[in-house]
Amino acid sequence: MTKHLTMTRSKYYFILILAVFLSACSTTKYVPEGDHLYLGGKVKVEDKTVKKKQRKALETDLSSLLRPKPNSSILGIRMKLLFYNMRSKSGKGLGSWISRKFGEKPVLFSQVKVDYNNDLIVNRLQNKGFFQSSATADSTMRKKKASMEYHARTGVQYVINSVSFSTDSSAIGKAVNATSKGSFLKSGDAYDLDAIKAERTRIDNILKEQGFYYFGPDYLIAKVDSTNNKEKVDIYITIKNETPEKARDVYSINNIYIFPNYRGGSGRDSVRLNNAVKHEDFYVIDRRKSFKPGLFSRAMFFHKGDIYNRTDHNMSLNRLVNLGTFKFVKNQFIDVDSGSVPMLDTYYYLSPYQKKSIRLELLGRTNSANFTGSEIDLSWRNRNTFKGAELLTVTAYTGTDVQFSGAGKGNNILRYGGEASLNFPKFVTPFKITSTSAYTPRTKITLGYDFLQRQASYTLNSFRTSFGYNWKESIKKEHQLNVLAVNFVKPSNTTEEYLAEIDNNPVLQHVIERQFTFGPMYNYTYTNTNEVNKPNTFYFNGNVDISFSPGIKTIMQATPSKFFRFEGDIRHYLKVGSNSQWATRLIAGYGAMYGGTKIMPYVKQFFIGGTNSLRGFRARSLGPGTYRDPRIGSDTVVADQSGDVKLEFNTEFRPKLFSIVRGAIFVDAGNIWQVNKDQTSADNQRSGITFSKDFMKELAVDAGIGLRFDITFLVLRTDLAFPLRKPWLPEGERWVLKDIEWTKAWRKDNLVFNLAIGYPF
Repeated sequence: MTKHLTMTRSKYYFILILAVFLSACSTTKYVPEGDHLYLGGKVKVEDKTVKKKQRKALETDLSSLLRPKPNSSILGIRMKLLFYNMRSKSGKGLGSWISRKFGEKPVLFSQVKVDYNNDLIVNRLQNKGFFQSSATADSTMRKKKASMEYHARTGVQYVINSVSFSTDSSAIGKAVNATSKGSFLKSGDAYDLDAIKAERTRIDNILKEQGFYYFGPDYLIAKVDSTNNKEKVDIYITIKNETPEKARDVYSINNIYIFPNYRGGSGRDSVRLNNAVKHEDFYVIDRRKSFKPGLFSRAMFFHKGDIYNRTDHNMSLNRLVNLGTFKFVKNQFIDVDSGSVPMLDTYYYLSPYQKKSIRLELLGRTNSANFTGSEIDLSWRNRNTFKGAELLTVTAYTGTDVQFSGAGKGNNILRYGGEASLNFPKFVTPFKITSTSAYTPRTKITLGYDFLQRQASYTLNSFRTSFGYNWKESIKKEHQLNVLAVNFVKPSNTTEEYLAEIDNNPVLQHVIERQFTFGPMYNYTYTNTNEVNKPNTFYFNGNVDISFSPGIKTIMQATPSKFFRFEGDIRHYLKVGSNSQWATRLIAGYGAMYGGTKIMPYVKQFFIGGTNSLRGFRARSLGPGTYRDPRIGSDTVVADQSGDVKLEFNTEFRPKLFSIVRGAIFVDAGNIWQVNKDQTSADNQRSGITFSKDFMKELAVDAGIGLRFDITFLVLRTDLAFPLRKPWLPEGERWVLKDIEWTKAWRKDNLVFNLAIGYPF
């Protein structure tokens, strides 16, 4: 969807006046007599022995502890409080509804407990090693408003002198002592209670890998001795005397019981266990015989006689969850009396999804080509097709899309089709492959058909099939390998209007050529963006697509394409403060043809521009190179501009404004190019389309602003962008900053409004 901005100067004045009015509204309207509106508090660290950088960090940390929190504000305006003050005395009407729905009661100065906040400050400082700290407070009151300032005096920060692991010679004592080498507590570091807690958790994690199932971090104690009077502490890590015997024992796995049709109740009764079928070294209780026992041998990392460890515990659960067949997966360990060796019976309770289901979806969507439309999907699923958690999905769809601002306005789309896919939760190969990952590997077979009709242009029929594998090496790394991917595109019902335009624009012929691709495809993804506490996170996706001739010259009048296609997408996300983010993306793609193929198949080429790309340019209207189709923007049939080479760079600052709303300031740059010149007569060849050493001079650049509304289940995005550099202009005139003016004519030709679902990257 694209919309031109048509805001008059008077509207700007209206917004300015509205902002001034809101800021001038009384925020103390409902503050009782004798009380004050609480504006918040801050902590000032006044000890000069603390370095400036540490002092600022302490002030921020300590200020975050203060209670209560004042009313929230945006640019100094307490919007929720203003909404609250809109209520009427009767409690009825629009103002009262807004007050209840969006308002926030005033936070009063009488709610502030100064002594409580002083104690919080001192406690936190002592936890950071400032054992001689103190705090006082001052208040400032003016016109029914009040604020607090707390003054913290830290004293000298104590540091660690030594760390000792003082335990006995028992199995648990030796195990704890053996963990000392990787201790988080180092001599010379500042004393920090959080570091001591992390150290106890670290030790417990190591012990859980060694069979100490019932041990926990609370059974460890760190004794701190500061009697050396040199502002240093000695720390002694030891096991509490009251630690129970069970927590001191190493446990091994005894019997393993799996209930794949668990419906609640107790699974450990004798009647159920008598129906168990032994497979390898575990028991399956499945009277309906709904699942093949071999399914669980691929999911279980535990085996009878193994020493318990948390890694195998978690990996087994992850494998069962990732089968996609079970709605709930829970696990229980019960210690059993087996003589001198402590043992655990292991129980897995699996509640399956309904085996067969039908799902109907009505979708609204936008895409990078600035198409907006709807689609109806009807899918049927069988989650356990051959009793091995195989997923069979049959889907049929139909939809329509309207393009508001692409290369060819009004060239709307009708599409329908279907796909059948069969997904196996294992590697289906002629030889055995064992996966040691916590994630279930997949083998997928697909067969699909797509019908696409572009109004007043052409119809394309696409047939596709593939066979391949998908597996996650870890939570960060994922691989997808299609050993064979076949795609055949056949045009039909090409209109007279479209055929007539081919004489003037030979590129249009490439769109409706019969296309046949045959070959493998590999895709690799790495991401650590799930690590939300990291200041820097990355995402990388790279894929290789190869097509070759399967030993024949033509298939259904189509010549098999021969090419290599590479594309890489790398993204960096930087946390700025506590709520803002700076996101950057670089995309590079290249297609190399061989064996007589002169140009990439249209469905494999690169495109640029639109809602998820260069947002200041109409979708698929940019390039290739310095070429600009003169028909763009007219009612004439125009081909989407495509290329064999792509380079794109985007950077975007995303500050959190308030509640569910984030802002955006962004810059995009990039272009596409062809590897070879047009395969047409000299009169019809486009100039400037090929990739050369001057590619940097041919980049398009745009900039803009936007808003993102994160409403939990989706992110609604709006962007307003305009070009800064137009590569089709003569060299030396491509930067168009000097041409920016907010006239109606300039806005019509340059200002692009994008509405989309989700972040652009």
